[in-house]
Amino acid sequence: MLLPFRRASLVAALVAPLGLGACASSPQTLDRLPRLPSAPDVDLPDAGGDEEGTSATAGPGTGESGREAAPGAEEDVNGDVPGALSERVRRERREAFNPYVLTAHRHNFVLPVAYTSALNETVYREGDVPLREGLVPTEVKFQISLKAQLNEKDLWLDDDSLWFGVTLEAWWQLYSTDLSSPFRETNYAPELFYLVPLLWGPFGGSTTFVVGLEHQSNGQVQGLSRSWNRLYTSLLYERGNFVVAIRPWYRLPEEEKEEPGDPEGDDNPDILDFMGHGELSLAWRNRRNEYALRVRGNPRTGNGALTIGATFPLFGRFRGFIQYFEGYGDSLIDYDHRQRRLGLGVALTNLF
Repeated sequence: MLLPFRRASLVAALVAPLGLGACASSPQTLDRLPRLPSAPDVDLPDAGGDEEGTSATAGPGTGESGREAAPGAEEDVNGDVPGALSERVRRERREAFNPYVLTAHRHNFVLPVAYTSALNETVYREGDVPLREGLVPTEVKFQISLKAQLNEKDLWLDDDSLWFGVTLEAWWQLYSTDLSSPFRETNYAPELFYLVPLLWGPFGGSTTFVVGLEHQSNGQVQGLSRSWNRLYTSLLYERGNFVVAIRPWYRLPEEEKEEPGDPEGDDNPDILDFMGHGELSLAWRNRRNEYALRVRGNPRTGNGALTIGATFPLFGRFRGFIQYFEGYGDSLIDYDHRQRRLGLGVALTNLF
């Protein structure tokens, strides 16, 4: 039997925890948003199955409402096709407490070819490290991101959840044979975040609120070490296959270094001047492709970054992936270095 699905419940659905709004909904909205059971009790059919509750009259790719569904999308008991993130929730909750499964968190991808217009060689020369010579502008970039839900029952509010996530980004100088193909930079980002669906659904959509604590560092030796801690909150709005989100953050302060070579203290006190105080994300998909745009910045300094990504069918469960970046902060070592980067590769999970 197909699970009654609360369309506002976007917990676990975020490639990067994001969010959009809080308000009470109308009684009509509440009537059509039954609660989700606890994750271990969920029993859902495979997408496209002929289980009881699946519409027998809807045409391929559409719900009874006539709206186009993404490939494999399931309908709720009212015949509605859930939004892009709600569909992901429906699938992820099947395996939320499988002890052999970790769930994808942010986007997972491999870019065998990632070319930059301005490789940051200066930071290595100033640090007098072996990477100061022989770097090449084309490298491999990949990201692996996983999360696990910590609560099996509601904590404080209906359908809320607490998660631990970790994201690893790497920039691999595979084509720099003179340097024996080292990893130029690796960033680690563990985080703890709390999500709760909201009962506000303007224009037929749904919203989610997120709050989290994230540490990000590159694990480098003194001179190349970069790190920061931030509290963030997110507000996300979803309607069909369109998602918009805003995520401001607050950097937790660190003590200043007594001298430049001191291992204690802030390695990058001006990081907010370049990484900004928050980001705005837009994402959309149709039956074949996915598109995402992310903008972040600091209005006072005028610095920030733009990231554009698109996926397309490739083979099996894998999708081709194109990513364009322009601005500051492609990696932590490059937080104050401006560049353009174009990468082509394979998406291991969907954009959202």
